[in-house]
Formats: sequence, C-alpha cells, structure tokens
Amino acid sequence: MAASGLDDLNFTMKEITGTRQSVSGSTSDETFTASVVPESSSTLSLSEDNKLVCVEYPGIISNVDKMLESIGGIQGMSKTYADPSRRLELRFRPQDPFCHPVCGNRYPSTNLLLRMKRRVRKGNPKEAQINMDILGVIGTTYKFQGMADFQYLAVHSAKDGSHTSLYDKIILRKPENNEFFEQPVPLFLPPPIFSRLDCAVDYNYRPEIQHKEGHCPPTVSRDNLIGLSRARRPHNAIFFTFNDQNIPTEPLEAAKVNWKRVCVHPSDIKAEEQLKEMFESRPIWSGYAVKANLDLHPDKLKLLLPIVAYYMVTGPWRSLWVRFGYDPCKTPEAKKYQVLDFRIRCSTKHGYTINDMPVKAKRSTFNYTLPITLNKAVPQAANVTDLPPEGPASGRSANITRYQLKDSSYIFRDGTLPPHRQMFYQLCDLDVESIRNVISRNDGQEEECDERDGWCLSHTSDDLRDIMSSMIKQVIRAKRPAPYSSGPESSITRRKTPESGEDDEEENEEDEFHPSEGSDNEMQTEMLDYM
Repeated sequence: MAASGLDDLNFTMKEITGTRQSVSGSTSDETFTASVVPESSSTLSLSEDNKLVCVEYPGIISNVDKMLESIGGIQGMSKTYADPSRRLELRFRPQDPFCHPVCGNRYPSTNLLLRMKRRVRKGNPKEAQINMDILGVIGTTYKFQGMADFQYLAVHSAKDGSHTSLYDKIILRKPENNEFFEQPVPLFLPPPIFSRLDCAVDYNYRPEIQHKEGHCPPTVSRDNLIGLSRARRPHNAIFFTFNDQNIPTEPLEAAKVNWKRVCVHPSDIKAEEQLKEMFESRPIWSGYAVKANLDLHPDKLKLLLPIVAYYMVTGPWRSLWVRFGYDPCKTPEAKKYQVLDFRIRCSTKHGYTINDMPVKAKRSTFNYTLPITLNKAVPQAANVTDLPPEGPASGRSANITRYQLKDSSYIFRDGTLPPHRQMFYQLCDLDVESIRNVISRNDGQEEECDERDGWCLSHTSDDLRDIMSSMIKQVIRAKRPAPYSSGPESSITRRKTPESGEDDEEENEEDEFHPSEGSDNEMQTEMLDYM
C-alpha cells in the first residue's frame, strides 16, 4: 500500500482461519495472471510497485463497509499507516464514544496476495484449469495479538434488574436548552483509564534483585525510595533527610573507585578541582547551578558529585547538593541557599491562558506513551570512559560539544522569563532587590530551623512567589501590547518579534547540549540517578 494513494484502496478478503480474516489494501488494479493445469508449474511476473497493507481482522467479515468503519475508515487507516509508531485501533461499536478499542501492532512482512480460480469442465470434472493472479506485495501487516479490554456501557441498572440506556441523556448531539441540562440523570462515572497493557505478562513472586559484589544499600529508609524493584545504578551518592543527625563527612569508598575509573582525561582532573573550589566558596549547589558553572558531560558529573557533596532529600534544602561536613540546619547563614519551588501561574488575570502560556512546556501530553502507540527506539548510551575530553581539540574546535548550561537555568532576574514552567531556585540566585529584602527580614534573629520554611519567617516562600509572579506578569505585558489577545495572529507576531529574544534563543540552542527527556526535568528527581 503506497502511503500517497491510500484514499483509492480496493479491498480484497481472504479467509485464513475460522474466526480471523485478512484485509489487504491495494493502490492499483493491475494484476498478473497465469493459467496452469493441476500438478504443473507456472511462472508469474511480479511488480514491486503494487504494494499492499494487510490487516488481520479479528472477526468474520460479512459487511465490508462496517468493517472499514470499525478501524476508522479509509482516512483513519491512512493516518495510522502514515505514523509508524502508532497502533491500529479497532472499535467494535464505532458510534459509541465509550467504546474501548482493541489495538493491532504493525509488523513488516514479505508476503504475496494471490487470487486463484479453478475452472472445471462439466462433462469431465477431472479436467480443470487454475488461474492465478498476483495482486501485489504485502510489506506491512497489522496483527491483533492482544486481549480485548473491558467495555463500559452507559447503562443504568435499577434495583429490580432492569437496564436503561443513558446515551440520549448524557451525549450532546445538538444545541440544547437549559431543560436538557437540568433533567435528572442517574449517576454515571466512567473509569478514568483502562488497562495500559493488552498483552499478558508473567506475574510471579520474584526474588530480591541480585546486586553485584560490592553493592552498598542506600542509607535512607525504604519509605523514601522510589522504584524499589529496579536495579540500582552504581553512583553511590549519600542521601540525607532533614531529621537525620549524623552529617556525612566523606564520600563512600565505592564512589571514589567509580570516579577514579572514569577520570582518564586531564580535563576530568581539572573538572574535579574546579568542582571542589565551587563547594569551598559556596557549600550548597543545585544540579542546574553546577551544570551552568562546570562544562562536564552529565554522565561523568553523576559520578563526580557524590565524591564532593551529599544529597538532601527533604527539608528546605531538598534536591540540593551539600558539601561534606556542612550542616545547614545548624548554620543560619545557610538561609540564602534554601530552595524555592516556583511555578508560573496561569490565569486570564496574568495576561494569558493555558493555551497561550509565555513559556512553552518542556514536554507535551501528546508525546506520552499511550496504549495506542509503540515505544520508539532510543540510541544506546555510550560508555562513560569512551566519552571525549571536554575543551578545544586540534582540528575539531568547530565541532566541540558544550555541556554547560546558561545562567538563566538557575538564576532569576528582573525582566526575564524562566526557561521552564516549574523551577527550583536557590534564594541566593534570585537576583532581585525586593526579593532579597523579603528574605533578610529576620537576619540575625533566626532562632530555629523549620522543615518547611527553614531559617526564614513563616510564609516567606508564598511572598516570594507573589513578587516573582507579578514581575513575570509585567514582562509579558511589556512584550505583548495586547495581553489578553490570545488569537493565532497575535501569537505568531509575538514569536517573530525581535524584542522578545525568543528567536535568538532558539538559534543559540543549536550549539547547546540537550539532556535526554528522561534524565533531568523540572522536578529534579535525582535520587534514582545517583544510587
């Protein structure tokens, strides 16, 4: 089936089992015929231009039009075929919006679709002639190998055992008046999601994960761990909670061994010295702040950080790296290193709606792996020891990859927008005078370190978020003359405005290192990465 000619498909059915039939779509009416007699052979010509797509339909087809409607019709089949990562949806009740589809997987194939006719002479049944036609080559086959999920009908079951359909009461088929919405309707709560897996898997009581020799269990309690059944990555970081008492003073021996194994270039030694100097001048750093001040591959940085600092899991310094031997809970000066979870507020009073956010989402809901899509193959990660050294090289200075992030990835300044909708800022990285005044309201009067507010006054984080949101609102209004116009024309103009700086930022991002979608995100859930 040629992707460009799917709208002119001619379907031919052939029974292959008692309950399953295959449907093939062709883009050409051209056939190649040969007549042979029984117990003889014949040569047929074949053209690769006539390509077909086969759908092994899980049912007996008695009406071709209804069969096509159940798989989305010609248009729906064309969209599915155009996206190799998408599965073919089959709905046995196409008109029912609550029908849960059965999904078919896409497989490459090298099959031929043959049409055979046997002609028998009436006077002598033993004399027969067989006509064979090659309709085309089947290069793609959709097979429904999974189980059909539960179906949920919009039906009300009364106490006396009677059933009443609710489709006419809950589905809006035309504009209705208030009487339609005020009519009494029985409670109908469809499930929010069906099963994400349609193939059976073995569910056994498996033994504990067998780790390699020398594995050190994490020091935090099991209640704070995520994904206990996953094998640990040998990064050997030390995790510390707000209520723990003994401050780590040195890294684990396994962490030293791991870093020594990958520290093979002079640039790695220089990066280690630079990181130690950073923690001497500033005892607490966020992951993004380190990446913005150190040009080192993220895979190597995961092995270097655990030998310099420990990781805070809870408290006002959560998701931050703290220098060994430094206890921020006993040092009021550590107030300026606390973390602030800031998220851009979305409402019409801020000048934009959810569809017109000034900062684009790092991920789209359309990119999540759904039951109707297949996982795309990703390139295998390179060995850490095989990574090239950072810095200029002879003859290849123009193609050097820079892993260092911009300052905007961890510093908030007046007149700029955050790079992401959710950011974890340290208070010392909020480069605004009014914000510093709020933070220093109780300087010299700190009495106790609270798990929520740290050394700051109560609700300081709320006051900081209000100030930052107001500043962002002013930036948006300055860049967009009509803040409440969210039409396509205004959004296009905003993206092309030179003053916005967005075009320049996109051009500069080509030379930057972009981490994978599964590594660093707004929440900075780094625990599993450093175990």
